[in-house]
Amino acid sequence: MSKILVIQGHPDPAGGHLCHALAEAYAGAARAAGHQVEVVTPAMLEFPLLANAHEWEQGDVPPALAPAQRCIAGAQHIAIFYPLWLGDMPARLKAFLEQVARPGFALDSKARNPLHAGLLAGRSARVVVTMGMPALFYRWYFCAHSLKSLERNILNFVGIAPVRKTLVGGAGKMDAVAVAAWRQRMQVLGAKGI
Repeated sequence: MSKILVIQGHPDPAGGHLCHALAEAYAGAARAAGHQVEVVTPAMLEFPLLANAHEWEQGDVPPALAPAQRCIAGAQHIAIFYPLWLGDMPARLKAFLEQVARPGFALDSKARNPLHAGLLAGRSARVVVTMGMPALFYRWYFCAHSLKSLERNILNFVGIAPVRKTLVGGAGKMDAVAVAAWRQRMQVLGAKGI
C-alpha cells in the first residue's frame, strides 16, 4: 500500500465545492483500500506570499507549512485537486507550492544541471482540475496550458513523475447524477492509489 498526500487546492476553507467532494471521495476510497492518506488544505493555513527570489532561496519555510513539507517528503503519491480560475490554479495554491518547493527541500541548489536538481524523485502525482468550460475545450483550444505548466515547471522540475491528469468540465452545471459519477471515478483512482 502507498503513502498518499491529498492537497486540496480550492481556496474556500468552508468546503462544499465539487473539488472538495472529489478529493474526499478519492481520499476515502484510498483509506478504505489500505493506503495511508494525509490531507493538506492550503486554504486553512496562514502563510505569507513570497516577495522576492532571496526569500525563496534563503528564507525559512513558514512554521504553518513545515508539517506540509513533512507530508510531501513522506508521500509516495501526491493528488492535487483545484478549480481552474482565470485559466490557472488559484493564487493560494500557487503561493503554497512556491513556499514548500524551496531549494534544499524540493531542489538541490548545488546541482550542476538545474534540469536534474529535483529532490522529490520517486513520487508520482495525480492532478484533478475542475472547470466551468468543457474539459475538451480546455485541453484542445487552450492546450491545457496551466496544467502543463504545473506538470513541467513545478512537479517534473522537482522530480515528481509520472503526473496523471483528470479534467472535470462543466463543474457549475453538474446535476447530482454527474457528480456521483465523478465521485465514483475518484473512488476508483483513490483505491488504486493513482
